[in-house]
Amino acid sequence: MLGLNAQGRRVLSGMRPTGRLHLGHYHGVLKNWIRLQHEYECFFFVADWHALTTEYETPGIIQESVWDMVIDWLAVGVSPNAANLFIQSHVPEHAELHLLLSMVTPLGWLERVPTYKDQQEKLREKDLDTYGFLGYPLLQSADILIYKAELVPVGEDQVAHIELTREVTRRFNYLYGREPDFAAKVDTAIKKMGKKNAKLYSELRKQYQEQGDHEALSRARALLEVQQNVTLGDRERLFGYLEGEGRVVLPEPQALLTPTAKMPGLDGQKMSKSYHNTIGLRESADSVEKKIRTMPTDPARVRRNDPGDPDKCPVWPFHEVYSSDEVKQWVVTGCRGAGIGCLDCKQHIVDAVLTELAPIRERAEQFSSDPKLVRNIIAEGCESARAVARSTMEEVRTAMRLELDI
Repeated sequence: MLGLNAQGRRVLSGMRPTGRLHLGHYHGVLKNWIRLQHEYECFFFVADWHALTTEYETPGIIQESVWDMVIDWLAVGVSPNAANLFIQSHVPEHAELHLLLSMVTPLGWLERVPTYKDQQEKLREKDLDTYGFLGYPLLQSADILIYKAELVPVGEDQVAHIELTREVTRRFNYLYGREPDFAAKVDTAIKKMGKKNAKLYSELRKQYQEQGDHEALSRARALLEVQQNVTLGDRERLFGYLEGEGRVVLPEPQALLTPTAKMPGLDGQKMSKSYHNTIGLRESADSVEKKIRTMPTDPARVRRNDPGDPDKCPVWPFHEVYSSDEVKQWVVTGCRGAGIGCLDCKQHIVDAVLTELAPIRERAEQFSSDPKLVRNIIAEGCESARAVARSTMEEVRTAMRLELDI
């Protein structure tokens, strides 16, 4: 469906299906996806297998949630014309790569992932003593590596998962990237670059290996990216030759740090369904207005003429997301001087949120009324994603000597 864009770099990101999305999802993830889809070749997927790690006893919830979530993606502007949209379980190569990676991944690597024990503690009411829960970071690695994604947008709390993927990748390449005739193939590939580029590549490799010059390594990688006369396999060999003596079968991804989401919940906590403090993307205008107008405010403002402090009011973080500097100054002055009432302050947020949600709600209704269109979009995305995944698995099986003639 899509080819490499001008940058030629691939991004992978997914979301667990939790049903209809809210403003926290929009400001925390989806607005970033909308920007990325125009800058990179993006693969965005419904992580339904990941949902099973904690919801394996109630899979019906997952099934019901998938299409609601996809409709919200489309409604906010995530476009099938700009990104590959697909469902994880409809690309079984994810599972095959996960299985093969599990053969070489030490158990201790999974046990030390910070979120493993944290999530067990937070979800104590669930039985999470399963391999699926222990191994879900490795399934995340497979999700990334099956598309050879270079960049993965994550928050600070997910960086450890990307580092695990990098460690797994290095181990895999060390074990399976050492072809018997590697040196001869590298020599042939270098000659294909032409005399000038071949000489520059060799000089940059020498600078990196002898002097530890990481700038030379970056320049050599950039040089390889623009080579037109070498095959993908040769390019991966040349990448591997820069740092060692083996072919890069699976490239190491990089974390693409995303800004911390500023969208608070109605009570001042993080917006989350578990806290019952959300505003849904498709919520009716009346419901949204009622929720905002009944939000708690600075407890010091008991009466209209009591001065308040915006820093102690759950409404203020909404102004930081939605209001101009002029409006924010009006709020600070009016609140601290008791010049405005709390309902006056909230009305600006009501207007801004309703303005933002109106076109989203309208587009969501259009997609909801045409389920066949939505399913066709995902079917096409699954087909496109699977073509890439199959290609990667052919290379993985060959590297692991699993391509057997029958």
